[in-house]
Amino acid sequence: MIQKLSGRFDQLYAEIPSIESTIQHRHSDWGGYDVMNDELALTWKVKAKNLLVSSCGKDSQHYLEFIEAEKLNPHESSSDPFKRMKSVFIAAMDDYKGGYLTSIKNLIQADVFDSELEQAEELLSNKYKLAAAVISGVVLETALRDLCTKEGIGHGKLDKMNSDLAKAGVYNKLQQKRITALADVRNSAAHGKPEEFSDADVTNMIRDIEQFLAIQLA
Repeated sequence: MIQKLSGRFDQLYAEIPSIESTIQHRHSDWGGYDVMNDELALTWKVKAKNLLVSSCGKDSQHYLEFIEAEKLNPHESSSDPFKRMKSVFIAAMDDYKGGYLTSIKNLIQADVFDSELEQAEELLSNKYKLAAAVISGVVLETALRDLCTKEGIGHGKLDKMNSDLAKAGVYNKLQQKRITALADVRNSAAHGKPEEFSDADVTNMIRDIEQFLAIQLA
C-alpha cells in the first residue's frame, strides 16, 4: 500500500508540467490575466484530492490546506488556485515520502492486514476453508482492538468490542450486524465446525473485512 501510494504521488507530480504548459498570459482592457486548460487541471485536482485522503486523511492539515487552496478568490485567474494546490501537493508528497505523516502507521498496518488476507485467500483456494476463516477472523479482531485503542475503549472479546464501537458511533448498527455475522463464521471455524459455513461464506468474509479495513484505515 505504501509503495503504491508513493508511486501515485510520483505519477501525479509528473503530470504537473504538462498542465502548467497550458497556462497562457493574455491582456484585456482591464489588465492582464492567465488562462489554462481547466479540464486538465480539474482532472488532476480530483485525483490529487483522492490521493491526499488515502495517504494523509480527511482531517489532515495537508488535505484541509488543499481544500482551501482550490478556492478561486476574486480577481484571480484559474491558474492561481492550481499553483497553490501544487504547493500543498508537493508538501504532502515530501512529508509522505519522509515518513512524517501519522497515517503511515495505518498504512503499514494495512499492508500487514493485506498480506494476511491474501494468505487466507490462498488457503481457501486450496480448500483449507477452516484456516482461511480463522486467519480472517484474527485480522478482524486485531482491527477492532486497534480501533478500541484509538477511541479509548477497553479491549474485550470480539462481540463486546463490536458492540462498544457501535455505541460510540465509530460505525453504524448495520456494520455492527455485519461484523457479528463475520464473527459467527470465525467462531465456527475456530471450533472446527466446517459444516456450519461454506467456501462462499469465507470468500464473502474476506471481501467484507477488506471493505471494512479500507474505510476504517483511510
